[in-house]
Order: sequence, then structure tokens, then C-alpha cells
Amino acid sequence: MAFTGKSPEVHALLKGVDDEQICLEVMASASNNSFYCLILYRTTNLRRGAKVVDTGTTLSIPVGREVLGRAMNVFGEPQDSKPLKTKETRSLYAPHKLPLEDVAGSGEILETGIKSIDFFAPLLKGGKMGLIGGAGLGKTILLTELIHNVVISNPKNSAVSVFAAVGERSREAQELLENIAEAGVLDKTVLVVGQMGESPAIRFRTAFAAATLAEYFRDQKQDVLFFIDNMFRFNQAGYELSTAMKTIPSEDGYQPTLPSEVGSLHERLTSTTKSSITTIEAIYLPSDDITDYSVKSVFPYLDSFVVLSRDVYQEGRLPAVDLLSCSSSALNPDTVGQEHYDLYLESKKVLEEAAQLERIVSLVGSSELSKNDQVTYQRSLVLKNYMTQSFFVAEPQSGRPGISVPLKQTLEDVKRILSDEYDETDPDLFMFASKLPEATHPTPIAAENETESSTTPSATPTDSKTKPNEPVSEPTKAVSTPPASAETSRGTANAGPTPVVTSGPIEIANVTTPAATPDAGASATAAPTQVQKP
Repeated sequence: MAFTGKSPEVHALLKGVDDEQICLEVMASASNNSFYCLILYRTTNLRRGAKVVDTGTTLSIPVGREVLGRAMNVFGEPQDSKPLKTKETRSLYAPHKLPLEDVAGSGEILETGIKSIDFFAPLLKGGKMGLIGGAGLGKTILLTELIHNVVISNPKNSAVSVFAAVGERSREAQELLENIAEAGVLDKTVLVVGQMGESPAIRFRTAFAAATLAEYFRDQKQDVLFFIDNMFRFNQAGYELSTAMKTIPSEDGYQPTLPSEVGSLHERLTSTTKSSITTIEAIYLPSDDITDYSVKSVFPYLDSFVVLSRDVYQEGRLPAVDLLSCSSSALNPDTVGQEHYDLYLESKKVLEEAAQLERIVSLVGSSELSKNDQVTYQRSLVLKNYMTQSFFVAEPQSGRPGISVPLKQTLEDVKRILSDEYDETDPDLFMFASKLPEATHPTPIAAENETESSTTPSATPTDSKTKPNEPVSEPTKAVSTPPASAETSRGTANAGPTPVVTSGPIEIANVTTPAATPDAGASATAAPTQVQKP
């Protein structure tokens, strides 16, 4: 877009002169008097030579108590077929830098009721958690379960929930809105939707619009739960915009401004001494590659990592959380307590040792392991199956009622699993169990019989033809004889009987055998051979 007069500021909104529905946003300068602009709305009447005017404003969104219980887009337009009127709006780019003395962290754990998360990757109030996984592994359903357990199932929670749907399906946002309305907590929730069918400019700005709402409620001394699905789509939208502006990509193929774009969003989601913003974001892994540069750019801002694994998903353990890959900055004695920390270290040690035994077990089976390794492998199977859980939001699909487990109960159960109480119990009994099954052990009589059978030597087998009252003779001991020489083999064909030396009683039997083929000069008639038969 070229300008003949005063140049506009970055992020300035431009409106069409002939068609006010044309809306552009200045993104960056292309030359002294031309600028790259993002098309935000209505491209039907946009043509070469069309005139636009600088409005002198930036993209803004409505804020206030009136937006609670509503769904809107990045422009503040309602998406739930109801009018929306507010007294105040706030710019998406207004500077809201907090004084350093007002910025505060939190050492308080926010329980989610999900065993694998509360134990291996606890969520800090005011912290940031990433749900990381490839396509179809359950990131969105895990995110909605967190919303159910933290928001819907806890009506006494006074926190405001802000949900940003960035580049995802509108159906998921519609289902979430209906579930929240049925639970009666819609008056404490606001949704900002930028579905995948929208332009990259709208998808990119949707995350900033939701962050603006979160900042507003935080400034009103209100705790905020901020959910975003999906953070990778935010980075992807920035990549599409960078490509449209002909920016030279970085070494990994993404836009060179990716780290600053991710930082500009996360640094706004900051907690203060009077209120907090707790962030939970789903992060898609392209090709299940956790080393992807777009994904790694988010890691420095996360406090808790929940990694979903396709191998775990294929084993049928849901949620498909890779327990060894999960971590949290809250896992220290000062935050989670000494008991939780010690159990975490012991559980991680068991899982790591069992992972090294997987190769051996896949080849020869667990029975070939040593006694200590068998116990370690058994406990790892029990622990991994115990971390499976039925979700409330998945009841229609799974047919299993959802459960929520308090952290205190999880610690007690893990402590019993790491002891010798369940070393003889079938690990399959722990799959999706609401409580620990009864421990099973071999009875003392069975254990004693098994020990006797393993130590008592087996009896000497007897011949089936031996009569009951007939004494059994000692087994035959054959004595080898040296092989005959070549001259002997070429001797007379009337060979005498060949003696067989045995121990015990023997009987003599005359057995006629065919004569061997005589050599030259040997007699053609062979005498019968006598064989000594025991």
C-alpha cells in the first residue's frame, strides 16, 4: 500500500473510502512511502487503485464484565447470535508493562484431578503448562478435561477463564461453549475464536486479543485461567505472514521473528502480587518431532511440560502421557513437599530402569530377567497402568464414568505401588481403575509345594515293559571297540561272532544276518552271526 502524504504508524488500521468494510492493518514498511498491510476483513471490493484512509487507531477488542459468557472474534463481534455492548475497549497493542516490584511468581500448586499431571508435572498457580503432542494423541480432550476439572467441577473457584481458539475447528469451540453453559459456569468464561478457515492475519491476532482480555481481568485483581488451542497454529500463522511479506526465512525455515513473536505473547501473561494468570496451552508437534524449531521456541516460557507419546497411545494407555518426558519446575521439596519429591524420584528411577529392560523383555521375555529386574519391571507396569484415567469429557465415547483423583490419594497409591504390596498382582487390574485393587500373593502352601518341586530330584525312569515284582537291572554300559583295519575287512567272510560286553544277565540268541559282499578271494558263503543279547 503506497501513501502520498504522512506515513501511517505500524499496527494502524486503514479503512476503504468507497467500501468501509475493507479493513487493513499496517504490518511493516516496504519502502519510503509503501507498506506491507494485512487484510483483516472483506477482500471482495479490494482492487488495484482503491483508496484507503488512516483511521489513526489500532485493532481493539471490547472488555468488561459484559464479555463474560460470550464468544467473539478478533474484532469483538459476537459469534453466539447475541448482541454485545460494552462501555470500554482496549487496544491489542497498548503497552501494559508492569513494574518489576509488582511481578510475582507463585509456589502454590493448582490440582487438576488428573493423576499423571498432578504427580509428574504439577501445575503452578500463575505458571504456564504446555500439552505437547502430535496429531490425534488427545491434546484437545486433555485441555477440555482440565477446563472441566478446574472450572466446571469447581463452581466455588472465582477465577475468570479466557479461551483462545487459534486456528482450530469451530466445532470444538461450539462444544466447549455448550458444555460450559450446561455446567452453569458460563458467566465466568469468555471465548475468542479464530478458526482455521480464517486468514493468517486473523489467526495471528486472535491470540493477542485473548491476551488483552486476560490482562484486563488481571488488572481488575481477578485471577485468570488462560487456555489456548493451539500454540503451533499461532506460530504457523506468523510464518504465513512472513512468507507473504517476502521475508528471508531463518535457518530452520521459519520466520526470523519467531522468538520475538512468541515472547511478545507470553510476556504479557504475567502474574502480579494481587492476581495471577495461569496459562495452559496445547502445542502441536509436526511429524511428532519435539525438536521442531517452532515448538522449541515456546519451551523457555513453560513451567510444566506434559508430553504425549504415540507409542503410549498405541499401547492403549490413556491419557497417552510419556511419564519420563514430563517435568515441572514445581518438582522440588520446597514447593511440592519432601514426600512428593521423594516418590517422584523413586518412580522416575523405576521407569528409567524398566525402559532399559524393554529390549531384553521383547526378545526373551521377563522370565529371563534376574529377580531384582523382574520386580523393577513389574512395578513399572503397575505404575504406568495406574496413571491411566477415564475422563469426564470422554464418557460418551469411552462408556466409562470419569474420575477425578485428589493429589493426596495419588501419593498414597504410588507409595503402595513402590513397596512390595503389588509385586505379585496382575498389572492389567490397574488400567482405568478408580481405586487400587486388592493385592494378590501366592498362598503359603502353594509357595511351599513350588519350592519342594523345584528342589526334589526326579526319580529314575523305568522301562515300561518291566514287571512290578521283577528286579530292575542296571543300565547297559557299552564299551567301544577299536575300528577294524583294512586287512581285516578284506579277510574271510566267515567272521565269528562279535562280542558285546555288558553288565548284568545276558542271553544268547542266534540271529541270521545277510552276509556282506565279499572281496576278491573271500568265501561266498557267510556263517550266521551270533549276537549276545541282554
